[in-house]
Amino acid sequence: MASDSRESSSANIQIKRTVLLKSGVEVKVNDHVYVSPSWSTREGTPYSIGRIMEFLRPEGSSSSLDFDALPYTRVRLAWYYRPRDVSDRPAGDSRLLLAAIYSEICDINQVRAKCFVVHRNKISDLAGWKKRPDRFYFVRLFDPYLKKEFEIVQTTDVTNVPEHVRNTLVERYEYVAAEKEVVPDLTDALRVCDTCIVWCANLESVQCDRCKKYFHMHCVQPPLQAKPSRGYGWTCAPCSRRHEEEVDSRAAVRHATPVTAKPPLKSNAPAPRGRGRPRKDRTQAEKEENFPVKHFRLWPFRYFGQYTLVGDTLDPEDLIFPRAATRVGPKYQVTGIPDNGSPHLGPDEERGGDKTVEVLGAVNDFTPAEMSESMYIFKFPLKVIQLFPVEACLRTITNDEKSRSSVDFLTEVVRQFSDATLNGKSLSSVTYKTLNTPRIEKWKAQPTRHYTDKEWSREEIVAFEDAIAVHGAELRAVRDEVVVRSIYEVVRFYGHWKNSKLGEENERIRTYGRPSTPIPSIQSNSKPDGLNNCQTIGLDDDESSIIVPPSKAPACGACRTRDSKIWWKAPKGLQSNILCDSCGVNYRKYADLNMRPTRDESTPAVGVVPSGSGQGSVTRGRPNGSGSTTAEKREGTPLVGPASKRSKTASSVTSTPPPPSSNVPQLSCCACSRNGPVGKVIKCKNCGFSVHAASIGTTLSADKLDDWRCDLCENEEEQEASIYHDCLLCPRPRGTAHIRSGSYLRACKVTESHGWAHVLCSVFTPEINFTDSSTMRSVEGITSIPHKRWITQCVICQQKGGAVIKCNDCYKEYHASCAWNQGHTFGFEIQPVKGTRKETHITTMFRGEPGCMNAIVSCKGHDHSRRQIYEICDTDDGGESALQVYCRAYKQVPPQVNQTHALLRKARRLDQLIAVRPEHALTNNTSSEDLECVKCLTQFTPKFYHTESGWMCHACNFKPPTNHDVPIVTPDKSQSPTMQPDSMLVSAPDVLVN
Repeated sequence: MASDSRESSSANIQIKRTVLLKSGVEVKVNDHVYVSPSWSTREGTPYSIGRIMEFLRPEGSSSSLDFDALPYTRVRLAWYYRPRDVSDRPAGDSRLLLAAIYSEICDINQVRAKCFVVHRNKISDLAGWKKRPDRFYFVRLFDPYLKKEFEIVQTTDVTNVPEHVRNTLVERYEYVAAEKEVVPDLTDALRVCDTCIVWCANLESVQCDRCKKYFHMHCVQPPLQAKPSRGYGWTCAPCSRRHEEEVDSRAAVRHATPVTAKPPLKSNAPAPRGRGRPRKDRTQAEKEENFPVKHFRLWPFRYFGQYTLVGDTLDPEDLIFPRAATRVGPKYQVTGIPDNGSPHLGPDEERGGDKTVEVLGAVNDFTPAEMSESMYIFKFPLKVIQLFPVEACLRTITNDEKSRSSVDFLTEVVRQFSDATLNGKSLSSVTYKTLNTPRIEKWKAQPTRHYTDKEWSREEIVAFEDAIAVHGAELRAVRDEVVVRSIYEVVRFYGHWKNSKLGEENERIRTYGRPSTPIPSIQSNSKPDGLNNCQTIGLDDDESSIIVPPSKAPACGACRTRDSKIWWKAPKGLQSNILCDSCGVNYRKYADLNMRPTRDESTPAVGVVPSGSGQGSVTRGRPNGSGSTTAEKREGTPLVGPASKRSKTASSVTSTPPPPSSNVPQLSCCACSRNGPVGKVIKCKNCGFSVHAASIGTTLSADKLDDWRCDLCENEEEQEASIYHDCLLCPRPRGTAHIRSGSYLRACKVTESHGWAHVLCSVFTPEINFTDSSTMRSVEGITSIPHKRWITQCVICQQKGGAVIKCNDCYKEYHASCAWNQGHTFGFEIQPVKGTRKETHITTMFRGEPGCMNAIVSCKGHDHSRRQIYEICDTDDGGESALQVYCRAYKQVPPQVNQTHALLRKARRLDQLIAVRPEHALTNNTSSEDLECVKCLTQFTPKFYHTESGWMCHACNFKPPTNHDVPIVTPDKSQSPTMQPDSMLVSAPDVLVN
């Protein structure tokens, strides 16, 4: 900042140059301009708007002998923000800006064109102002550091301040910025204390509720310590005495409440032409554009709000930036003072670590005995140790100069020496080996193994420097490039690496001196008098932003028109990558796109005859001849409105067509029936099954798209799961029935017993979970589905067997696969959760909508127009589908359960299903190391059970008798109501062992 100020001051006294844009328009200091780098650099964002504060010559050239001959290469700009840049609220006015006390130095060639920015109070006709191009206005100021908006008031409207302060503000600045609640006080009449006849500041004065006079809080008797609380008033002594006399004499008269006359209602209707509204002044707009604005030290406004000291504004060096409340006081600072001699503050001493202050300072408090011990141990003279205790200790540990100058090494040595002194240990206990010994630290789950990180290899340093060249100081992106290092190691190494680079540069400067700054070559134009004091600046948009017209003519990405002389590149997210001339300019200058709905071109508009219907075709009774001036229906024109506005120009009108759209191959998803590009929609190379990758939990790289196979086709070759592909949640019998590839029911996942289940059935069945919800692998929890759901008859297929689900809007129950084939609604709905219930509910967020996400299955006859139901393949900005978000939040096996083995989790669910009594199981005090099953003699089982014949494993304990003549005894339902062997063949086909 100091160098910039010196350059600006030196530049102001030198010969000034005339700066011209490529259009020939001259720009000067305090002009407002569009600023933007090239299209590829700014990644398709609109132009920024700023005010030219000063032109600067090349950096570091202030000491050059030919400084006057150097052209301008930089410009200091005071930025304006658009409301959409600082808030998520939709901005209805594209001409509204937010001022800011924030400036930057940019390349002078980034200046594009000239515009006009005026305060709202300076504009007499706002509607007419916004109709003119390149016109903007502002009413508020935004501070990018406080993230807060302030009202902007003209200094001439500030009246409630001392006269000398007001004169200073009016003389220096055009506007002041203040909080919204402070503006009424600033613009009120001058408030003077009735006692001392001195101006009353708002924070130091009170107002009497009766006489409405103002008093300083220290001028009243007794002085007030604080203002009355909200909802309470205060009266001065004369008014209080008068009120008491009226009450005592019982002559108080009830005063009628004064009725203030209501101001007339404002009307938006224009005043009648004639006496009421004068004709527009043609020169008024030019006066508003060139309205003189006062600037003090390059700024037209300053902060003058709640936290401003009025007297400080007289100081020219006072900071003009917005301020926040002070952090001095009991809310942010400790108020309790410890007793004399107490080195700690009580229970809070553990907050920073074990004896933090003492550990860092004990090395400087060695006693003479410790010094003599150090002399004996380290064989150094006592005088040397007393003068340089740390240096003498370091030389006994290592002779490496690099280690002795390392901050990490010095910190660890001081910590261990001090810790040894505090714990009564000898200093000889600190060696090079103890410095690298792992130690346990507070607030860390794992012990700290080394005082410094492992040495970086040459390959890691090269990857780090390449990532720094691409991402700069974005260290998280750098860490993703380095991969093998943690973010903590990357941050620490970045500090060392930056210091080493600065050290090398300083050493080079000390050895060879500073390199000379080359003078940049800038295109300049000479005036007729021969003086070379005029230069032309600006970038050409033709190279990167304007597109060469092709032979084929697609539609504009915003307004869908096909007629334009110039075509511009479009930002990402539109239906095409091009914009017409009008939409391209509006987006770049005003960040506004006039989006129109896409109409199916194959469907002609009502009353409009297609252009290919013949030469004798007519439109609304008018002949369509060669000399007709009737306009042909333009693409994107609203389909409603008068017929004269919906007619089309003749197709023979010549126009420059836009470039052809990119022919990206599209695939149709069988889940949502929508097309998508290859990569988002993947296709099995064996069966042709195509689906959105996000709807089945699949992530593929670009080189594996052509070789992808669905889970069923992959299992046919590898045979890691059952060769029968029937869903265990559906009522289909086992067999080799082929699932057609054009149905979403082709998407199946392997269960925990190597069976199969539809992704659709698994997601929309509440009891089902996934071992890995990101890939939807290993379906678990089929045995936990209640028996009633297995025996209920489906209202669609009229079959029993298979787990049914219930409609969210009625009483009907059906299989998920049957409902899908019937065309019922499947999706997800987000319901808001109160703040008091967030701790008891799992919440998530999709498309910026937070709340509890519910899986919705509803009959196709129900009305869902008033509900926001996200489909299975709907994705958010990050590319994650609604199905993935739901599975990640609600379908993942809980972490505390997922740590156990899958077979043990399955056994526990079986135990709950057959209601094993605790007394039959192995007790806690019985060791299972020496137990074996009395039938199969195995020693490996999830659980042993004690029977009359001895200990039995889990399989033998529940294995039915092999003799078919012996009837199977059904257990008593009164003792075990959930033990239902008949239902196990139906409710748990997933866990039967052949």
